[in-house]
Amino acid sequence: MTWIAALPMYNVTPALDLEWREWLDDVVRRVKPACRIVEPDEELPGFWRRPNLLLSQTCGYPLMHGLHEQVQLIATPRFDAPGCEGAHYSSVLVTRADAQFDTLAACRGARAAYNQDDSNSGMNVFRHAVAPHSRAGMFFSAVLRTGSHLGSLRAVADNRADVAAVDCVTFAFVGDVMPDLARRVRAIGMTAASPGLPLIASGTVPPATIEALREALNETLEIRPERAKRLRLQGFSVLPLTDYERIEQLENEARAAGYARLG
Repeated sequence: MTWIAALPMYNVTPALDLEWREWLDDVVRRVKPACRIVEPDEELPGFWRRPNLLLSQTCGYPLMHGLHEQVQLIATPRFDAPGCEGAHYSSVLVTRADAQFDTLAACRGARAAYNQDDSNSGMNVFRHAVAPHSRAGMFFSAVLRTGSHLGSLRAVADNRADVAAVDCVTFAFVGDVMPDLARRVRAIGMTAASPGLPLIASGTVPPATIEALREALNETLEIRPERAKRLRLQGFSVLPLTDYERIEQLENEARAAGYARLG
């Protein structure tokens, strides 16, 4: 079997994408030298289910909606970013720098942007934050699906939307490498926290290889600390799947409040 690996989640710019690929290459060469680093050539839910997947990163929402039955948790990164606490993270509620909104409650009737329907950080925690303010399941005048956190930030900055929830790690990277975009938006709050985006492997990967991957993750931070700093990586935590039930809890609380979907 030819193993494959990919990190599709935090590639904000081509330069940052290259940093992630170099780090990933260092990790997998310590474990499976024959592993190929690839660009996913299909929708991510299908890619994550490949039996030869050695290492990738997923969102906690699809993980808890069926993906956990076919993959193993390797570890969850601990990032150095405002809004992160250990292996848990929140999303930043953002509006335009010159917008009139100062709180999420003030955004009633405004236009929302979100990245994907199966995103915890862009949809699920956003829905949870809005739910207490909703009336008859409604809050916004319009909702735009953008396809990515970067797309949501640009929609807000370009006045195609008024508010979005953006993964705090992505938001920190945008501040690092896209300062012009960062200056065009501002934070008006934070969402509830939940476990961060986990690193996963196919269920076919042997337990000894999972342990070797965990060792390699930390080794690569130690040998290149300057790269780890640029990637905002502080370390890794091995979380049980039960910790990710927090994501379902947030979803259930929004539904119980009568707010089943962004709207």
